Amino acid sequence: MLIKNTKNHPNYNCPETEVMSEQAYLNRRSFLKASSLAIAGASVSSYAEKASQYSTDEKLTSEYTVTHYNNFYEFALGKEGPAKLAENFQPLPWQVAIEGEVEKPIVLNFEDILKATTGLERIYRLRCVEAWSMVIPWQGFELRELLKLARPTSKAKYVMFETLYDPKRFPGQKRGALGFFSLDWPYVEGLRMDEAMHPLTILATGVFGKSLPGQNGAPLRLVVPWKYGFKSIKSIAKIKLVENQPINTWQKSAPNEYGFYANVNPKVSHPRWSQARERRIYDESLFGTKRIDTQMFNGYGDLVADMYRDMDLTRQF
Repeated sequence: MLIKNTKNHPNYNCPETEVMSEQAYLNRRSFLKASSLAIAGASVSSYAEKASQYSTDEKLTSEYTVTHYNNFYEFALGKEGPAKLAENFQPLPWQVAIEGEVEKPIVLNFEDILKATTGLERIYRLRCVEAWSMVIPWQGFELRELLKLARPTSKAKYVMFETLYDPKRFPGQKRGALGFFSLDWPYVEGLRMDEAMHPLTILATGVFGKSLPGQNGAPLRLVVPWKYGFKSIKSIAKIKLVENQPINTWQKSAPNEYGFYANVNPKVSHPRWSQARERRIYDESLFGTKRIDTQMFNGYGDLVADMYRDMDLTRQF
């Protein structure tokens, strides 16, 4: 299936896709069928008995690994540090502002966002720019649903996202907390408008049928499965629709290493390592990883390649 949703001919109102029966995983079908996510006492409708055709049926990474091997510098630099420091993280109350080139700027409480959107489950491959990958079952909703609430204007060409800036809750944001290494806070990411409105692009609120833990970006994170993981910004507090391409945090920090698009591309190496292969992580055991070839667009090329048909992806990386 090819999505005709291109830079030159965007379709921001393409219909909802058909769904197919979910392939059972980890005996969770009955759990998802009967239960709902409970967040701060607010009941969230059950994430569906049917999974999207966009989901993969590949072997899942273990829940422990997904929640204990993380990049989230707002907490710590190491992979294990975020889970330890986020143990007592309280994500609620939480608000998200949507502003910029919109007819209706809004500030929404997290609970109101859940009520205004349609819950779904997507099992996606996640490919980190560091050449490791996982397979993760996310719960959430399509980003385009949220954006439409603010009514984007014709000037909205890009979507900029910001992580919450709050050093009391995110110790890594404190001056000197990360040693000599530092980033400009808040963390910023961006998508082109057609990328943001693509049905593959979701905002996740849960993982493995549970509310997102702090180290995974609670309560709301972006997931763009055909791009490297650093594009999937966590703990989003602001969404701004803009006319000009924003500069994302890693692009600003190391422009020779990180570009705006960050599409998974095995033919374009990182300056310090190859992107042709990856280490697929299944669990934390001795034999819990496997070396595999990296796929163009992380295997989602049939769905997204048309958006980049007029681009030189070796330069616009």
